[in-house]
Amino acid sequence: MIAEWLPHLLAGWGVQLIGVLSPGPGVALILGVATTRGRSASILTCAGIAAGSTVLALGTILGLGLLLSEVAWAMTAVKIAGAAYMAWLASKAFKRAFKPDTPLIGTTQAGTRSALAGFAMQITNPKAIVYWLAAIALAGLSTAPWPIIALFLVGSTSNSFFGHGIWAIALSSRPFLTLYQRARRSVDAVLGAFFAFVAFKLATSET
Repeated sequence: MIAEWLPHLLAGWGVQLIGVLSPGPGVALILGVATTRGRSASILTCAGIAAGSTVLALGTILGLGLLLSEVAWAMTAVKIAGAAYMAWLASKAFKRAFKPDTPLIGTTQAGTRSALAGFAMQITNPKAIVYWLAAIALAGLSTAPWPIIALFLVGSTSNSFFGHGIWAIALSSRPFLTLYQRARRSVDAVLGAFFAFVAFKLATSET
C-alpha cells in the first residue's frame, strides 16, 4: 500500500519542504528568537511551527481548510488575527532596534512561550491554509486511507521541524550572532519592516 502512495507522498512533502526552506515569516520569527533568546528558544519555536503545520494539514484533510477558504467571514477572521500577530511582532522588532547595544547573548533558558509563538504564527497565516490546500491536493490524500494520511502527517511534521531547525541552528550560531551584533539595529529594523509589511498585506488582501 505504501509503494502505491509513495509518489504522491513524496510530491506533497517535496512541495512542503521547498516552502519550509524558503525565507518567510517563520524564518523571520526564528531569526528574532535566535538573536534574542538563543538556540534552545529558537528550536522550541521550530517545534511550535511544526505543531501548527500539523494542525493545518490535518484540518485541510478534514475539509476545514476548504471551508475557511470558501466562507468569507471565517477567512477574514483568520486574516485579522494574523495581521494583529504580525503587527505585534513588528512592534517588538522595532523596540529592539531602538534599544541600546547589549552584550552578545549566549544560550538562554527557553520556555513554552517560544513554542507558542511559532504555533500562533503558523495557524494565523491564511496563506498557509491556501498552501496546504495545494499540498494535500498534490499528495492526493482526499481518497487516501488513514494509515497513509498518518504517514503523511508524520513526514510533514518532521519536514517542518527539521527544515526550520536548519535555520534555527544557522541563525543561532556564534559566527552569525557576531555578525548580527555588528548590525543589530539595522537587522531588527528590517525585521520590523518585514513583519509590518506582512501585517499590512494580510489586512488588505482579498484572498
